Amino acid sequence: MHRVFRYLSSRTLNLKYDSLISLCRPISSQLNQLSVEKTRCYGNFYSRHDDFTERHIGPSETEKKDMLQFIGVKDIKELINKAVPENIRLGRELDLEEPKGEHEVLDHLKGIAKNNKLWRSYIGMGYYGCDVPPTIMRNIFENPGWVTQYTPYQAEIAQGRLESLLNYQTMICDMTGLDVANASLLDEATAAAEAMGLCYRYNQRQKFYVDERCHPQTIAVVTTRASVLGIEVICCPADEMDFSKQDIGGVLFQYPDTNGSIEDLSAFVADAQANGTLVVCATDLLALTILRPPGEFEVDITVGTSQRFGVPLGYGGPHAGFFAVKKKYIRMVPGRMIGVTKDASGKEAYRLVLQTREQHIRRDKATSNICTAQALLANMSAMYAVYHGPHGLKHIGTRVHHAALILNEGVESAGHSQVNNVFYDTLKIMPADQELNNIIQRAQEKKINLRYFPDDHIGVSLDETVEIEDLNDLLWVFGSQEKAEDIAVALERDCPRSLFNTPFKRTSKYLTENVFNRFHSETQIVRYMKILENKDVSLVHSMIPLGSCTMKLNSTTEMIPCSWSEFAHIHPFAPVEQALGYLQLFEELEKDLCEITGYDRISFQPNSGAQGEYAGLRAIMAYLKSKGQSHRTVCLIPASAHGTNPASAQMAGMEIKPIKADKYGEIDMVHLKTMVEKHKDNLACMMITYPSTFGVFEERIRDICSLIHDNGGQIYLDGANMNAQVGLCRPGDYGADVSHLNLHKTFCIPHGGGGPGMGPIGVKRHLAPHLPTHPIIPPYGTTGPEAESFGVISGAPYGSSAILPISWAYIKMMGAEGLRHATEIAILNANYMSYRLKGYYKTLYSNFAGYCAHEFIVDCREFKKTAGVEVVDIAKRLMDYGFHAPTMSWPVPGTLMVEPTESESKEELDRFCDALISIKHEIDDIEQGKLDPKINPLKMAPHSADVVLSSNWDRPYSREMAAYPASFVCPDTKIWPTVSRIDDKYGDQNLFCTCLPMEEYKSPFVAKN
Repeated sequence: MHRVFRYLSSRTLNLKYDSLISLCRPISSQLNQLSVEKTRCYGNFYSRHDDFTERHIGPSETEKKDMLQFIGVKDIKELINKAVPENIRLGRELDLEEPKGEHEVLDHLKGIAKNNKLWRSYIGMGYYGCDVPPTIMRNIFENPGWVTQYTPYQAEIAQGRLESLLNYQTMICDMTGLDVANASLLDEATAAAEAMGLCYRYNQRQKFYVDERCHPQTIAVVTTRASVLGIEVICCPADEMDFSKQDIGGVLFQYPDTNGSIEDLSAFVADAQANGTLVVCATDLLALTILRPPGEFEVDITVGTSQRFGVPLGYGGPHAGFFAVKKKYIRMVPGRMIGVTKDASGKEAYRLVLQTREQHIRRDKATSNICTAQALLANMSAMYAVYHGPHGLKHIGTRVHHAALILNEGVESAGHSQVNNVFYDTLKIMPADQELNNIIQRAQEKKINLRYFPDDHIGVSLDETVEIEDLNDLLWVFGSQEKAEDIAVALERDCPRSLFNTPFKRTSKYLTENVFNRFHSETQIVRYMKILENKDVSLVHSMIPLGSCTMKLNSTTEMIPCSWSEFAHIHPFAPVEQALGYLQLFEELEKDLCEITGYDRISFQPNSGAQGEYAGLRAIMAYLKSKGQSHRTVCLIPASAHGTNPASAQMAGMEIKPIKADKYGEIDMVHLKTMVEKHKDNLACMMITYPSTFGVFEERIRDICSLIHDNGGQIYLDGANMNAQVGLCRPGDYGADVSHLNLHKTFCIPHGGGGPGMGPIGVKRHLAPHLPTHPIIPPYGTTGPEAESFGVISGAPYGSSAILPISWAYIKMMGAEGLRHATEIAILNANYMSYRLKGYYKTLYSNFAGYCAHEFIVDCREFKKTAGVEVVDIAKRLMDYGFHAPTMSWPVPGTLMVEPTESESKEELDRFCDALISIKHEIDDIEQGKLDPKINPLKMAPHSADVVLSSNWDRPYSREMAAYPASFVCPDTKIWPTVSRIDDKYGDQNLFCTCLPMEEYKSPFVAKN
């Protein structure tokens, strides 16, 4: 203290030291008593005001003490001793850098970002510069009201993003000319792989053609996926494909192709389909603004990316892939779809349709392991189309094509050959003799990236960011003496190469629905986005206690760098020396994550948790193959494991054997030993979720890992529940060989209303040579003599790179002590809630001491017998209290799985517990006959404003009980569901997955009649 005051006295305030001491003596003793945990000293300054741990962890010191006392332990150490097995605990602090304050970390990251070089990239290959409308960037991408929701499983409080995603589906259908689209996939390459899977499921043919003019990364991902499914991928030119033997399940081609050429493939499509082959077309949305859509020449499936519609390059992601099909394939579409249905009062509403395809229901019968979509990015693309409308999009698309025509004219006049007869935005150029090196040198002088082919051709792909100055620079690079302005004038008189003068010209209309034709001013689009935002419950409203989903604080400081141009505007295939900032970030994040997990290497390529599962299992299979043990294919999966685990194992070509749970919710060791003995000769691995999805730390986890290892298998540990482990224990220490890490859970990347996700995998040293690689930019560590990669997971070498600064910043600001304490408080919060609900609800599983991990399961099954109340009724009633329901009926039917995280204060935990207790009193009233067993607040929940304010109120309970069921639910903070209970059955029986026609549309700005 005295040193601080002496410094202030002499350097800053120019006051006498003694005077300052006497002035501050009353607070001196209080400052000295501040816990080390809550203060940090940098040099001579206390920087408590910039201690991010305080901002991230919800409960105050007083609240922590109260909660610890309530659950019967004297301090947090005693709780951890009783909740976490001693034999797995780390026993030391993590070896991480000293934590940085929020401003400090931003300054430091800005310095790293400056090592990325922002050259103009005309590389193409599925990634293009675009102008993100600032109003969409600010009001969606940078807005926690849009980025902090979970997947819209509770539709009544998710109508805003459901409407926006329906707009997205409509946009995809209109642009491609297909009947039905899903609400996005992870990227274009994985969408193509999913299309291959659909073809195989449809006709069971095990050969799949791929046109060699598809993007290389797409070919690589498709080939990787096929290799373990028994599908033979044949990559060749389209004119060499023979469908006459009727043994080809599907065929994939690119339109326009990766070289930029556009060809008439109508006869090719007809030939394939005549022989029972499904046709998949990878296409470009911006090209389709003026190019004949693939649906008009009868392709079965279209895939691609909507990145060009208002989403930054982001060094490869996150971007929304799209997937559209003919109507007859609708029930085979992977991922999520939004449908139009009705609510209990007959009002139009939106919901996820065909939910039975979800992995946690179908498990090893699932046809895809897709769990995370790219909802946030799909919403950005949808709003881009809404904002520009069909005329604006056509203008942008035409302008890009005209730029390509101007460049083509100048390049050819300079003596070079351009090989694409018909093209949209991409030229493939054979330089004149001796000119290649000169072109490369001049491009470097102008800081321009072009695509260089092995056969000395050069590719140039233009985009909407191109201005006249850019065209003149490109003309100079190719040695042309002409000016773009002069060429443009000449082409106005005669332009034979224009798409508008060919049969490829688009003549059909698109985006005729009203939503795409009214919100074109910024005032209108901002109001529309705000209307949709206000229909959704997100973390800006209240806690979202979804078990296994870890809905924690996504801090503003962590999010800010994602919008920086140094991270947002780099092409994923730019030379690596232009992305040194990204590489530094990857290396630092890998080092930190390895220290946190106990693994030796990390791959950032998987861009979802389920993709991480798949990548980890493929790494295991590649390792076993390298040891001459390809026969090992059996994967043991406990009942307590994550739902995507069996789906991922099935996709990885494994034979799945389930393991029972005992009455305590732990792995049944007798059954496990029996199954290991039975399958030991063919055992590949065991997948374990830890702590289990039942909410407990298995005491025998080390023994389980040793048992599998002793019988030749590997341990895959699902990292979805790392939020209960960071700083306390490390999977790599107690026996795991590989884990995926849900960065959108434990490491603070927001869920985005259903995506983006990020699922990198950590591996022990022996699996490192088998990590994912890439055909364009191999990630560091995946080349060299030891590398034996199983293949490629995502279109970009580092997956969704642009959101990795979030996790990097979180770790840097929390530090070792902060991360450990966050884990401790996550466990404390869960146990406090479990104890508070005792006497009202039963916690299904706890450990020998009566404690849970970071989540717990509330058993609601008895209420169906005693009061006719099902768990869905409780979930819907929670909306009237202003809360999103916990995870419902998973992993145990008829239950709620609650996970509060460390970010919620005791006050918020109490509010949620009070809501559940109040609901229990309502259940009691039903049991006692005080409320009607069929028409009561639970069965009729949720109560929308339309229903409560209706002049016709005929229910046997009051409006106040419906809308304001607790004292903390008041008009100032009331969150209204915008519709009543969704009719799920009607929605699945009457599938309608696009926007209403214009004549049936009702504007949100027009009063109802």
